Amino acid sequence: MTQIDAFDMVLFGGTGDLVMRKLLPALYHQHQEGNLPQEGRIVCLGRSVPDTAAYLKKAHALAVGYLGKHYNDADWATFAERIEYLQLDANHPAEFTKLADALNAFPKRVRVFYLSTAPDLFAPISKSLSEVGLAAGNARVVLEKPLGHDLASSNKINDEVGEYFQEHQIYRIDHYLGKEPVQNLMALRFANTLLEPLWRREWIRDVQITVTEQVGVESRADFYDKTGALRDMVQNHLLQLLTIVAMEPPASIDADAVRDEKLKILRALKPLSTEDVHTKVVRGQYRAGAVAGKPVPGYLDEPDVPAGSKTETFVALKAEIQTWRWAGVPFYLRTGKRLSERLAEIVINFREAPHSIYGRTASTPNRLVIQLQPDESVRLYMMAKEPGNQGRLRPVHLDMDFKETFKTRSPEAYERLLLDVIRGDLSLFVRRDEQRAAWRWVEPIIDNWESSSDGPKPYTAGTWGPAASSALLSRDGLCWHEED
Repeated sequence: MTQIDAFDMVLFGGTGDLVMRKLLPALYHQHQEGNLPQEGRIVCLGRSVPDTAAYLKKAHALAVGYLGKHYNDADWATFAERIEYLQLDANHPAEFTKLADALNAFPKRVRVFYLSTAPDLFAPISKSLSEVGLAAGNARVVLEKPLGHDLASSNKINDEVGEYFQEHQIYRIDHYLGKEPVQNLMALRFANTLLEPLWRREWIRDVQITVTEQVGVESRADFYDKTGALRDMVQNHLLQLLTIVAMEPPASIDADAVRDEKLKILRALKPLSTEDVHTKVVRGQYRAGAVAGKPVPGYLDEPDVPAGSKTETFVALKAEIQTWRWAGVPFYLRTGKRLSERLAEIVINFREAPHSIYGRTASTPNRLVIQLQPDESVRLYMMAKEPGNQGRLRPVHLDMDFKETFKTRSPEAYERLLLDVIRGDLSLFVRRDEQRAAWRWVEPIIDNWESSSDGPKPYTAGTWGPAASSALLSRDGLCWHEED
């Protein structure tokens, strides 16, 4: 593993939810495990907290809850020594001089600027960093989603940030790519001879990629109503997972070699016509129901959601990849809020054997399930004979649970990704042309919805979404994994 150089990690939006809930805990874990160099500083920026002492008090109060059993006073005390806080308003370029003064004390360090802010601040922050001499050399900028509202706005943000940072300095983060099972999917495919010969249309019947949540919009109604599930989840997370499943073997694990193959898949997605949007895409919106036994309101009854909103909280769709390897294999993508379970998984359904000497008792096809959350595991379903003399077969599964197999804590996605930024490894980050290709594919869906008088199909909170989602697969003689 590449050595981690001395660094300054600058967190814009330092008092916000992402920094407190994900980024600081990720850095704490890596500090606790001895993976950060002694010369590694975390500079948190914000407007609402006056000084470092007040900031550390706030961060500590939240960390105790977020870190749970991994928290201890001694480790937090040494971790807190890394943290400095600067009161800085990113809307005021003149205030960036004090950031430059703080960083220029260590000019040779890797500088990481993590923009945990609204996307409309990406360009102004980049410009201000450049004007005080902080965008050159070993500087790197991390951009959080959503990166634009459509292709045009995404291009605008990328163009503006690109005026001050070169492409190799820009890290467009998708935290699903940092999850251990996603990285293990590449290892399963390309480091083993067992699966790769079967990883093609002749042996795979269909692929299902599901990312669902039990929570609603919570305090993000204003953001979410302008975004929706398609932009929030499909355009980035789900399509990125699809590329990992479907990509051809890269020549190496070099960043551009991997991203070149992912790009080819995005460009090979069959374009969706107006008719396809009607028949192959389902959008839904949750109504009042019960999740985990507790009553919850419908989307339109959530605080700050506009009356009559047509924003989708659920999307299911059928995608097709126009390559020799995948022609004729449907890829079903599904995501939504207020659903039955919090779940993220990739399901590979293999074809039935061309002839079974066991008759219908062996009709259940093999299945590979890669679970990303709530647990991280890989499970292979196969047929085996039941004990006894009846010759009856039933499905059994071979499990690889990451905690049990490796007897260690599985790092959170942001832990891996933050270290990769410091190392300068772009492999798990999204290149601009990938992002552009993803927007091009989803834009016909957006355009169709915006011009249509139809709204999203209602579904009861606590279910698996609209009935049309099940019908999407049943028309092909299939069903979702949990329905089988």
